[in-house]
Amino acid sequence: MSEAEASQKSGQPLMQLDNVSQIFHTRKGDRPAVRDVNLTVNAGEVLCLVGESGCGKTTSARMAAGLNKPSNGRVSYQGKDIWELDKAEFASYRTSVQYVHQDPYASLNPIRSVFKTLAAPLRRHGLVKNAREAWDRSAELLRRVDLTPPESYLNKFPHQMSGGQRQRVAVARALALDPKLIIADESTSMLDVSIRVGMLNMLGRLRDDLGVGFLFITHDLAIAKYFGWHGRTAVMYLGRVVEYGPTPDVINNPKHPYTKALLNAVPEPDPDLAAKKLPGGGLRSADIPSLAALPNGCTFHPRCPLFEEGLCDVTGPELTLIEPRREVACHVVARDALERDLGSGGIVRADPPKPTASLSGAE
Repeated sequence: MSEAEASQKSGQPLMQLDNVSQIFHTRKGDRPAVRDVNLTVNAGEVLCLVGESGCGKTTSARMAAGLNKPSNGRVSYQGKDIWELDKAEFASYRTSVQYVHQDPYASLNPIRSVFKTLAAPLRRHGLVKNAREAWDRSAELLRRVDLTPPESYLNKFPHQMSGGQRQRVAVARALALDPKLIIADESTSMLDVSIRVGMLNMLGRLRDDLGVGFLFITHDLAIAKYFGWHGRTAVMYLGRVVEYGPTPDVINNPKHPYTKALLNAVPEPDPDLAAKKLPGGGLRSADIPSLAALPNGCTFHPRCPLFEEGLCDVTGPELTLIEPRREVACHVVARDALERDLGSGGIVRADPPKPTASLSGAE
């Protein structure tokens, strides 16, 4: 039975963040980097987490990877709180969840050859018995990430390879321990555009062939569309998820004004279509509020084109189910959806279930 089938049969998500928050304590006061985030990833599925730089994507990813302990909330792996695991269970979790960093120039040790980089985790966890096995296994890992022939790369050092080749070595290192989940933090953002598609195709093949789940962090909705089309997308703004749903729905029919602004920022090669884009994404302001002085009510309201005084600047919105599998944190959008349902005679849930941003299968 595959990992994806086992996960679906048990009904237990692979990775789950429940009302997770991360507050950084500084000399100048507390900084709420992530607030009440709910995310779930099942085996073999893709969850894309998108938003501007500084919105809390990487902090959320680090909590999922066990690198940061949340200030509040619960991070679960296969149904167990990772911070309550015993030593053996935590070691198993740390091998099953692997992290691919953004910068391929900083994530590899410059004085280690590719072979030593790949062999280190294999030897550390007793997956190989001798140097010959380590060499063969390292060669196999390079073939998986399309670095062939592997003999041409095993003895190279990072400075002898391009950025794309380095990032493939980083992915190979993540695969060395047969992970069930890979957290890819902006793993293509520092690569040339000409080789991004090849990298994404390679990651997609690994997802399909090995049944690896992905928490894919990106600021680019075009990348999320390409890689996570059959998964789901969560959009973050200032530490909170403001829109969540199947990737095709979020991309083709965004509901939250912030998501619309992100899509408006995607370059358009057609001059006629580009001319129709709203200046500044249609936002009232380009200034992002500081975490040290978050606005009252909805933190997006100083920039929001749907802003209503006395509503948006008073109460912060919660993620609300506005249609099947679509959740949006916006007073105006939620109200319009409610009025639409009432007008059409549809069934309205006065108290919708608590959103969990779960992945329930490919669309």
